[in-house]
Amino acid sequence: MILVGQYDSPYVRRVAISLKLAGLQFSRDTRSVFADAEEMRRINPLGRIPSLVLDDGEVLIDSGAILDYIDELIGPERSLLPAHGASRRKALRIIALATGAIDKAGAVAYERMLRPPETIYMPWIGRCLTQLASALAALDALPLTPWYFGARPMQPDITVGVMLGYLELRVADAFPAGRYPALETLTAACQALPEFAATAPAADETMPSRGTGVA
Repeated sequence: MILVGQYDSPYVRRVAISLKLAGLQFSRDTRSVFADAEEMRRINPLGRIPSLVLDDGEVLIDSGAILDYIDELIGPERSLLPAHGASRRKALRIIALATGAIDKAGAVAYERMLRPPETIYMPWIGRCLTQLASALAALDALPLTPWYFGARPMQPDITVGVMLGYLELRVADAFPAGRYPALETLTAACQALPEFAATAPAADETMPSRGTGVA
């Protein structure tokens, strides 16, 4: 299997961590959606990441679909998402809050980093930061034992963990020290996992800066 995408994307990173936790071998294609846009569209017509190229050439797109495939491969006993009932609904809610937070943080980062200063719309940034803070507060209120679902990290922990890593990388002011103590505890637990350490973004895995012509 080939995972397409760079680890500065939390969506790529959560797939990579899930593959590693599942014990599934993969290689990487680290081309950039910005620098290699045309080639990326040959893999995924949207030119988005992640994609997972299977050994028979089939291409899975969208991290949610890829994670579903991983759970199918490893079976219900090792699945990273509860199979049914209240636990599954809770897990999906946590994941929705975390991915929503990623999207709002991404909107802020793109506005700050890519748009010319004269076109930055501060009310939009403020709205996104408010939505992001609301999601973080909701996640911070959830108990950890030591993970969301007991003794082993599962998909909600992974997705929240990569979201927090993305905030540190791109929108650090949205996660000030001391404001979200439970999430700080989860961050420390995630950073201690070898699967998280192995997927830390490299120095050359980054989005373009303002003035590159991307808006």
